[in-house]
Amino acid sequence: MSETQTPAEQPAAPPAPAPGKPLHRALPYFVASVIFALTQGLGQGFVSVNIPQIAGDLGITTTDASWLMAAYMIPRATLPVMLIKIRTQFGLRRFAEVGIVAYLLVSFSALWIFDLRSAVVVQALSGIASAPLSTLAFLYMLEPLSQQWKMRLGLPMALAFISLGPLLARVISPALIGDGGLSWVHLMALGLAMVSLVLVFRLPLTPVPHQKVIQGVDFVSFGLVTLGFGGLIIGCIMGPIYWWTAEAWIGWLMAAAVLALTIVVIIELHRKSPLFDVRWLTSPEIVHLTITLFLFRLILSEQSAGAPRMFQVLGVAPSQMTGLFAVICGASLLGGLACVGWMKPGRTPQFHLVALVLITIGAFMDMHSTVDTRPTQMVVSQALIGFASMLFMPPAMMAGLGAAMRKGPNYILSFVIVFLSTQSIGGVIGSGAFSTLINWRQALHQQVLVEQLQTTSATTTAEIARRMAALAPQIPDAAARRAQAVSSIVQDAANQAYVMAYNDLYFLTFLIAVAAGAALLLHMFRDWLAGRMAASRPETQTETAS
Repeated sequence: MSETQTPAEQPAAPPAPAPGKPLHRALPYFVASVIFALTQGLGQGFVSVNIPQIAGDLGITTTDASWLMAAYMIPRATLPVMLIKIRTQFGLRRFAEVGIVAYLLVSFSALWIFDLRSAVVVQALSGIASAPLSTLAFLYMLEPLSQQWKMRLGLPMALAFISLGPLLARVISPALIGDGGLSWVHLMALGLAMVSLVLVFRLPLTPVPHQKVIQGVDFVSFGLVTLGFGGLIIGCIMGPIYWWTAEAWIGWLMAAAVLALTIVVIIELHRKSPLFDVRWLTSPEIVHLTITLFLFRLILSEQSAGAPRMFQVLGVAPSQMTGLFAVICGASLLGGLACVGWMKPGRTPQFHLVALVLITIGAFMDMHSTVDTRPTQMVVSQALIGFASMLFMPPAMMAGLGAAMRKGPNYILSFVIVFLSTQSIGGVIGSGAFSTLINWRQALHQQVLVEQLQTTSATTTAEIARRMAALAPQIPDAAARRAQAVSSIVQDAANQAYVMAYNDLYFLTFLIAVAAGAALLLHMFRDWLAGRMAASRPETQTETAS
């Protein structure tokens, strides 16, 4: 510690480990954690799931409506960088109260969205206001637990419910929308925000000593991080929609994002009290963990960018997919409970290996989809992937927090940045990469199919005649019947091309999971071999000495 530091700037001694609360006092905190997690997750899910409905309500295209997702995700991904320092300097109580009041006001203002501009502003404010909710979900889940149960029970359950929100949004959105538009969706978000406000005032968290940690340069770094992450998010969301090479601004934006993040690294490397420790983040242990987190998040993007979008292309209504996503929600919770039962320090590779095996099986089952595949036929495969996602995240976060705590309490901030960034940015990049792959492969498959559907082909001629005969009772004009028959064949070819493209996506996921599993097995074998060699050295030394 520097002698020039003031008492307010000196790191406070960590509080003594909490002994845990009785069940009747702990239960309200668990309930509050679940509500905070679902409030944040449903808020995000309602946007991503209902883009077509939002576009219809606002009278805009789905392309324009996709900007709403970008407006929400940018602050959602970047604000945690500053929120941790804000919470440290101003205290948990004020942090919680201001965050939840802001979310309530934004949820209330969402009832008066009438155009794209106001919708973008409200979604950006929603992303800002919802960013504290994930942290609150963690804090309230850990608050009543004793020290030995914080990691084993609190961490998996908090992560499970935070991950549950976007999936649950697909289950309840069709019932909320009905014929009344998005009014009930907004009202539910407002109701959850009100309940959250009551809970945060009624259930105080254990106070911690305040520390003066915010410096002026932090805001410069945070602004550059926002520009960098924001550019990557916008590029990965809008790139597959506009197509990467069709619009020059996408390339310039991505270049500016990389430049901004490079400047942040240079600034932080030359600071005595950096916002995050770049040298530690680039150490072999943390780089390995970061790659693992990013790779898993990329693989798990198959569940959001794969099955639901394929079914949407095939004309499956959202209400027909509620059963599938209800099963995925249940599988995710079971995965969290499995972590509670068996997760311990040092078991992270075993958990990740099991997760990769389950993802491999699920992707292999999915890659045999056809145009006749329906949600009920993907229940098992998607449940396996949902279960695997929860076998991955809690052990990875436990390992990262352990590495950070061994380095010192201040390094927990740097790890949280790694975890939140790889999950938020990794999810967006994964979705963008998979969407790009699907669009490219669909165009390629459709070109091949159209070339095979020459009107001079006997098979094509026979199929046109069959469809014209089926349309005869509805369309008396022969030319119109032929045009309709040809149009339906072309549409079927387009759907078949999309399914083939999604099968390519599932196959790629399968290959990545197999390769990651093989690499993990080699890593585990190396560690086992090193352990055996280390154990044999004392025996060798003893024999030599005798």
